[in-house]
Amino acid sequence: MVSPAPNGALEVLERMREAAIARSAEDMSSVYAADAVHEFPFTRPGVPSRMEGRDAIMSLITAFWSTSPLRYERYRTIVIHDTADPDTIVVEQEVQGTSSTTGSFVLPNIVVLKARHGEIAHLRDYANILAVEEATGGPVL
Repeated sequence: MVSPAPNGALEVLERMREAAIARSAEDMSSVYAADAVHEFPFTRPGVPSRMEGRDAIMSLITAFWSTSPLRYERYRTIVIHDTADPDTIVVEQEVQGTSSTTGSFVLPNIVVLKARHGEIAHLRDYANILAVEEATGGPVL
């Protein structure tokens, strides 16, 4: 069941998803606050686990887009959990798409998104790195 958050976190989530599907650097950049933090708590050695600032975040995202065989086509929301912080939501979701190397894929993940003034202030992305590598046919970045 999807429950509405009492703030703009859901709207920010939807804008982020749309930008990822479109691979729009301009739209994705507008989703992040200038001082945003994006974390990947589960990564392989050598893969950045924390980016600070919009420029660093966008650098990693655009590098991934330029080399990745993955094309996101849709997101499936499993559940959105509100938290004690009205600006923060926890999202269980799947991204579905097509890989030019392995075919159709489904990537499960959980994100903890903190919004501020209609932008992402902090995002913890618990991506399933093994599923990403299976979908890409090799190591990430």
